[in-house]
Amino acid sequence: MMRLWISYLQLLELIVSSLVHLLYGFYIFSSAVAGDLSQALNEYFRKPNVNVEVKDGTSKTNAHDLPPIVLVHGIFGFGKGRLGALSYFAGAEKKDERVLVPDLGSLTSVYDRARELFYYLKGGQVDYGEEHSTACGHSQFGRIYEQGHYPEWDEDHPIHFVGHSAGAQVVRVLQQMLADKEFKGYENSSENWVLSITSLSGAFNGTTRTYTDGMQPEDGKTLKPICLLQLCRIGVIIYDWFDISWLKNYYNFGFDHFNMSWRKMGIWGLVDCLLGNAGPFASGDWILPDLTIQGSIRLNYHLQTFPNTYYFSYATKRTTKIMGVTVPSSILGIHPMLFIRVLQMSQWCYPSDVPPPYKGYRDEDWQDNDGALNTISMTHPLLPIEHPNCLVEKESDCKPLQPGIWYYKYVEGDHILFIINRERAGVQFDLIYDSIFQRCRKHVFRKKPPTMPNEIHH
Repeated sequence: MMRLWISYLQLLELIVSSLVHLLYGFYIFSSAVAGDLSQALNEYFRKPNVNVEVKDGTSKTNAHDLPPIVLVHGIFGFGKGRLGALSYFAGAEKKDERVLVPDLGSLTSVYDRARELFYYLKGGQVDYGEEHSTACGHSQFGRIYEQGHYPEWDEDHPIHFVGHSAGAQVVRVLQQMLADKEFKGYENSSENWVLSITSLSGAFNGTTRTYTDGMQPEDGKTLKPICLLQLCRIGVIIYDWFDISWLKNYYNFGFDHFNMSWRKMGIWGLVDCLLGNAGPFASGDWILPDLTIQGSIRLNYHLQTFPNTYYFSYATKRTTKIMGVTVPSSILGIHPMLFIRVLQMSQWCYPSDVPPPYKGYRDEDWQDNDGALNTISMTHPLLPIEHPNCLVEKESDCKPLQPGIWYYKYVEGDHILFIINRERAGVQFDLIYDSIFQRCRKHVFRKKPPTMPNEIHH
């Protein structure tokens, strides 16, 4: 009887979680559509402004000389050009003269996204690598960028990266690829192409939420038969199979290189994917296996912290301890989509009949969280080997900044506080992004500090 009751509660939780996530996705999509319609109507009815303002071009030229700041989105995220005028980073990109917001696969693996990010910047056709493509069962070549967004990128023209959630790990993998000279035709690449990496709720060491959502804790690769991620898998496969061009132009999960369109695989190909015999979910070449603790350890084995790059991370949490028990720190302050997950993650325990993901694992270390990631995962690379790090409690703790060290700071907030909806974070939004951009422009440099556009002396 007890087992039946538990199964009933699990099914109820699955239904509620599915509805909450579906409604939030619909809210985001409809908000983007409404914003685009409003903008189109304003442009149609507004009279054109005939007054032409001539500006001094010196500031623009100087801004062009600044190294770009590249904002890299996380899971289910999107870049500039997707979802209309909606901004994943809630308009933070407008805070600086030179910011790029690439659109990468929202559910593709960390490896594939790192390859896409390189060609987005340098230009050319995305090359996922012959060996990797063969092993994962997808095309070796993907999207073509006729013109790179920063083709001059090299050691003399390095870049600042800011990654949210899984985006932070994508940047780390890209930097390692540059160090290992993995891009054909770019044998001069090096880790010094990256000037700084800033992580905002970054997924460095995995998350226990992957297990509550459906990943098997036994291996961190396969899915449970009935779970939220199974519903997500089915929905994504069907979405890609129908291949409705205007819809995919608006939002794309990023699996085009798997050729799951009905035009290419037909009805039997769809059945094969749904049964788990083909596609990204069969090969494991998608984002969730990379976000398990085991998957993050596999990635981190090959990733270094480099001596000439500056590193900073913001670790978010929405939990507190009451009489020794970890619970959500707020009710109204946590997004409705994340409140149940904050509670679940704070109480989650690794199954006693399953070997722990690493030696020395303790459930209590992973209880603090922001509803998507455990706070311990966001501070700095910790597994399998802890990288050099320094806790920042006051600004003087990190001045002057030293390269090769992960400076990290704790921030009270849930996982999506600093994206999508600027109003939720209030003044904290400006404080976080202003500090990030100011650090990139004034405190992080290898030669001499760049001249800011508003600091030009005539």
